[in-house]
Amino acid sequence: MYATRPGALPSRFRRTRVLIVGCGDVGLRVAQALPSRVRVIALTSSIERKPQLRALGITPLTGDLDQPDTLRRLAALGQRVVHLAPPPGQGWGDPRTLALTRVLRRRSKPAVVVYGSTSGVYGDCQGALVDETRVPGADSPRARRRLDAETALRFLGRSAHLRASILRIPGIYAVDRVDGTPRARLLKGTPVLQAADDVYTNHIQADDLARACIAALWRGKPQRIYNVNDDTCLKMGDYFDLAADLYGLPRPARVPRDTARDQLPLLLLSFMSESRRMDNTRLKQELRLCLRYPTVHQGLVAFQSWRA
Repeated sequence: MYATRPGALPSRFRRTRVLIVGCGDVGLRVAQALPSRVRVIALTSSIERKPQLRALGITPLTGDLDQPDTLRRLAALGQRVVHLAPPPGQGWGDPRTLALTRVLRRRSKPAVVVYGSTSGVYGDCQGALVDETRVPGADSPRARRRLDAETALRFLGRSAHLRASILRIPGIYAVDRVDGTPRARLLKGTPVLQAADDVYTNHIQADDLARACIAALWRGKPQRIYNVNDDTCLKMGDYFDLAADLYGLPRPARVPRDTARDQLPLLLLSFMSESRRMDNTRLKQELRLCLRYPTVHQGLVAFQSWRA
């Protein structure tokens, strides 16, 4: 065994530390896609999840974003932070992100924070092509909470002199994700809007999203926003028609918007009230991300191959 150089830190402290806040499906994908030289730490509010995280090579840390006093150990822990925790389900702001930014200011600050936001902050763009310079037009309380979190993180970046990258994320899909494909909705026979009322929708495959998070950790520019979507340009009804054809299922019924209001839940209607085509040029040029699933067609075909 070689002697350790006097004054050198133990190897576990010399490895780059990445802290994942909100280690759900996408967070786990990020952890598994990071190189082995990175030490991954995950904040969890569930003691029961600790064995699962440890089994995946992740160091669990107990804390709850709704209880700021439990977050003290996060200070100076992560050199790079991926924040994927959603805001609360009600209210006008995001106190969870505010609590996180306050603790990240203490002691040694991280070099980078990457936040997973939503494309919903753009609001309804009436089918226009949207890049990151567009002024947000969040219409729903859910989107306004996300916009509040974005503002807090960009302020943290400017005031604490660290890099904060904001990823605006549309619909996430994957075969190994809960409700990660359109199949369940098609089996329920949920209708879609008729062509005259239909809206453009955007997508990203979950593994590509995890790779985008990692690219932003190392390549993201300070206080920069990135649209994280694939190259697909489809309206929602056409997307479900495509999926139905691939699965060998009946295409969903097409209904007018007025009829849809009586048949569909409010959350689904909110998605059907916003239309935009997201530009992903920054994702490709600045983060240099080469998508493994450039279109939903390729992703859904891969799903069919997996089932076979």
